Amino acid sequence: MPIRLVFFGTAELASASLEALAGDPRFEMLAVVTQPDKPRGRDMQVQPSAVKASALRLNLPVLQPKRARDPVFIQQICALAPELGVVVAYGQILPQALLDVPPHGFVNVHTSLLPKHRGAAPIQAALLAGDPETGVTIMQMDAGLDTGPILSQRTSPIHDEDNSQTLHDRLAKAGAELLLETLPKYLAGEIKPQPQPEGATYAGKIEKKHGQIDWNEPAEVIARKIRAFTPWPGAYTTFEIGGKARLVKIWKAQVQNVQGAAGTILQLDARQLVIGCATNALSLIEVQMEGGKRMPIQEFLTGHRPDRVPAND
Repeated sequence: MPIRLVFFGTAELASASLEALAGDPRFEMLAVVTQPDKPRGRDMQVQPSAVKASALRLNLPVLQPKRARDPVFIQQICALAPELGVVVAYGQILPQALLDVPPHGFVNVHTSLLPKHRGAAPIQAALLAGDPETGVTIMQMDAGLDTGPILSQRTSPIHDEDNSQTLHDRLAKAGAELLLETLPKYLAGEIKPQPQPEGATYAGKIEKKHGQIDWNEPAEVIARKIRAFTPWPGAYTTFEIGGKARLVKIWKAQVQNVQGAAGTILQLDARQLVIGCATNALSLIEVQMEGGKRMPIQEFLTGHRPDRVPAND
């Protein structure tokens, strides 16, 4: 008999795990729980979460409580009588009353090697920290913030060209694969959950303001922020062009062993734009003017000549 489960997820990251479970005859999906529809995009139209879109495409029942701790919602889950719960990037901490419903409890797919980078943004945190590798963890959930015992882990290297999108896509796939490998062994009692070791670090929620570049930081730190905040919220600065301050998003940049005052243009010609940082400098490779399209720096410089970087004024 297939294992009866409920799936909790909201972000795009969770879709790979949902689709893997839904396509595996060893599991029966009783319901998909996701956050309520919200205004999204430039026009702020109300749209479903990525997980809801996947669930509807798979013809799976969807529940969208405002709060996972709502007693009425918990009763709904009790009535379904799941044997197991799976959580991937849901966006709310589940109360103990909900965690206690399935006899096998809840398991979670987390995109870091716990206890490192607990919290909302582990992928960005790994890039910001300059970690050489990261990975995915399957853990048994408790009522804390990513504090439950570990069932399995898989490492993944962080490449120099990785940003949060490429790392996200790789870890989403790895998490789904590891989940399908781990669950049968866990349910059969072949895996003994291991307490997390000491030394936890935390990855707070990313906000748009975090993308503003501070040229008083070292070039290596700024380069990591650009990778961590691509594609969202984006790393951005302002240039003074023709006497006007213009917001510019930086998609790619490269550290240069060039010294100069932080926030000043050190080199500018038809092919390159190099800006000084606290130590070393950044050569911009790909940029996007606010309201414009993403383009190589050479194309940008054919139509725009920055006079200075007023962000540090």
